[in-house]
Amino acid sequence: MVSFLEFEKPVAELEARIIELRQTASVGDIDISGEIDTLEQRAGKMLSDIYAKLTPWQKTQVARHPERPHFKDYVAGMFDNFMPLAGDRAFADDQAIIGGFATLGERKVMVIGHEKGDDTASRVRHNFGMAKPEGYRKAIRLMELADRFGLPVVTLVDTSGAFPGVQAEERGQAEAIARSTEACLALGVPMVAAVVGEGGSGGAVALAAANRVLMFEHAVYSVISPEGCASILWRTADKASDAATAMQVTAQHLKGLGVIDRIVAEPVGGAHRDPVQAIANLGAAIGEELDALSGLEPQALRTDRADKFLAIGI
Repeated sequence: MVSFLEFEKPVAELEARIIELRQTASVGDIDISGEIDTLEQRAGKMLSDIYAKLTPWQKTQVARHPERPHFKDYVAGMFDNFMPLAGDRAFADDQAIIGGFATLGERKVMVIGHEKGDDTASRVRHNFGMAKPEGYRKAIRLMELADRFGLPVVTLVDTSGAFPGVQAEERGQAEAIARSTEACLALGVPMVAAVVGEGGSGGAVALAAANRVLMFEHAVYSVISPEGCASILWRTADKASDAATAMQVTAQHLKGLGVIDRIVAEPVGGAHRDPVQAIANLGAAIGEELDALSGLEPQALRTDRADKFLAIGI
């Protein structure tokens, strides 16, 4: 059963009533299918109306929904023949960033992305998707490997940010993020990045300096979390809603600003309500973007990226 967010309470109440009626119908002789159909239509309309006018803060909550698809779900539903590659060949294998060879349709690619985990044990193992320097150095290694073999790079971004701990700083977190961003920009093969949930700060940009940047309809992408921004500006995280609005973190805002290139539609109610359809939508969009980039020469791809990011804000 889907976990409901605070603003979805009216829908939750209707769906609870529908479940009660179905249970009643299963043990009784009374035909109440008409009433159930009416309530289902009403719940669907209410859900559609709510999601048509989400605030930036509500979109942030949807982007963080624990039941949204994670990297492993995209690999299973979108790619074939995934062969994971581990380690940065210098310190360790960071489980917050996972990558390897795969096929998308008929095309061989290198896929890299953040993995947050979907239960307590896996979230701890993947450090909630917050990578340490060795994670970004692993991403660099895989991107350079893809470049050597002429494979397009696909990245799936879903992180609240890079890990802020002392250990990460001791091992050169800022340098690793900068070099990962540099590696993206230097690729001589097509690169498509997709923000599938939360794109937080440099931890996201390090995997998203691509030729084409896609975002799910209810994903968010920002230089700092709304709570972090509110804590700096208002000295309280309670103003996170105001911060989310001011920062323009939504896909719709960022498309208008030229930060991203394409918005990928989600099923009504968010990707967590119909992961199969959401993954199919994203796979089709990534395939189309790779097709459009496939004829470009290496220098043209580098120039395309440079022009794209230098034009932001002009």
